[in-house]
Amino acid sequence: MRVIFLGTPDFGIPALKNILNSNHELVAVVSQPDRVNARNNKVIYSPVKQFAIDNNLLLYQFENISKEGVNILLSLNADIMVTAAYGQILSREILDICPYGVINIHASILPKYRGSSPIQAALLNGDDEIGVTIMQTELEVDAGDIIKIMKYPLKGYENAGECFDILSNLGGKAVVEALDEIVEGRAKYIKQDHSKATFTKKLKKQDGQLNFASNANSIINQIRAFSPWPSAYIFTSRERLIVHKANIIKNDVSGKIGEVLVSQNELIIKCKDYALSIEEVQGEGAKRMDIASYLRGKPIEKGSVITYVLESK
Repeated sequence: MRVIFLGTPDFGIPALKNILNSNHELVAVVSQPDRVNARNNKVIYSPVKQFAIDNNLLLYQFENISKEGVNILLSLNADIMVTAAYGQILSREILDICPYGVINIHASILPKYRGSSPIQAALLNGDDEIGVTIMQTELEVDAGDIIKIMKYPLKGYENAGECFDILSNLGGKAVVEALDEIVEGRAKYIKQDHSKATFTKKLKKQDGQLNFASNANSIINQIRAFSPWPSAYIFTSRERLIVHKANIIKNDVSGKIGEVLVSQNELIIKCKDYALSIEEVQGEGAKRMDIASYLRGKPIEKGSVITYVLESK
């Protein structure tokens, strides 16, 4: 089949590579417009755009694909479009351009976790598996018929960044299998049970702040879900401190919620139920390091209390 690929971040690269190396013909790539770095005013290409340039692929960038892209994409005479975290809502006119419509790679096991942060939602909820869904794109977000699902059982320690890579590669495999099944007439289009749909929200930096009034397992899930972005963090007396890794201490622990119980070479903080041993952190403008190294330079007083500070949204 003749395929147009629409994507922007790294998530779509494995799919793009696999389509390029498949029996299907990749006729064009569409990515979001370039961004400008606020610090140095430097133009930044998306990973998908850079891949297209490196591989001499026909590339388009539209400020608004539904207004600017219809006639251009029609002229390519493609059979199908594939989207992977493209970043724009597609109009009915765009969805109807190709005979086989548009299929999307979504990083959840639909109908669970529709929306923009499915990986984080799965980790926050402590799910024991994640997955990707190849679905037919419709006007309603992530509500189209399911063509293919691939799942990955979690080991219990993966963070969102690691899950992103896992599902990116899984999606790259799944989408080519779906394209094969579609062109060969073997694809099964299964309607979603909309009554079982759950929805995710767009993440904000403030969502990563740890509240030790929660139970320890919930905090561990939060650390996993928000690494690498927007990051899980606490406020010490010195700075905002990013927490990359922690473990639960289930021994008998007593103290106030948020109290620092141990602070020499270790940082153990009382939670609602148990306590957390903070293992890896990152201070402001610093590199990620083990907690002992951090405490040697910036000690945290035993008996101090890490409070939950409400920040303006």
